[in-house]
Amino acid sequence: MAGNQGETEDLMRYDLLAQSALRQVVYLALKRVEREGLPGEHHFFIAFDTRHPGVSISPRLRGKYPEEMTIVIQHQFWNLSVHPGHFEIDLSFDNIPEKLIIPFEAVKGFFDPAVQFGLQFEVAWEEGADEDGQPALEKSAAETIAPPAGPQESRDTGEEGADGEKKDAAKIVSLDSFRKK
Repeated sequence: MAGNQGETEDLMRYDLLAQSALRQVVYLALKRVEREGLPGEHHFFIAFDTRHPGVSISPRLRGKYPEEMTIVIQHQFWNLSVHPGHFEIDLSFDNIPEKLIIPFEAVKGFFDPAVQFGLQFEVAWEEGADEDGQPALEKSAAETIAPPAGPQESRDTGEEGADGEKKDAAKIVSLDSFRKK
């Protein structure tokens, strides 16, 4: 490795590898809830891109949340089924039961207010996914943004949960924190 004084192009795409590894945390957390239920005070805010290929939500919800939606998995959820590439869950919105199918690649944020832990992901895809239906990923890394701001209309319960929680103490893991400055 002699003579290369400039930056080397990342042909390994470590930014995408790291995002994939961190999405495994979301998968494993949901898998545990599928098996055992939510332990203690844990509950999850999960933000996802509703336009992402493979997302399945009702036309009513798609009309209300055309780009992004945040769900809360806390007291009232049913039929959580976690698969390697996606999860399925039934939630109630305005007292109307809805089935959602969410690919892990569509997840933009995961936040557990009980322990102030969060992960943010960049969801990059082009409207024209490849022939396998897989999103075409862009070459950019995750950015740090704040955790979901309190409850939204897409909550699965009408109860107060994360209202008033301190967000500034959250442990948000960003890929940028591992980059050389």
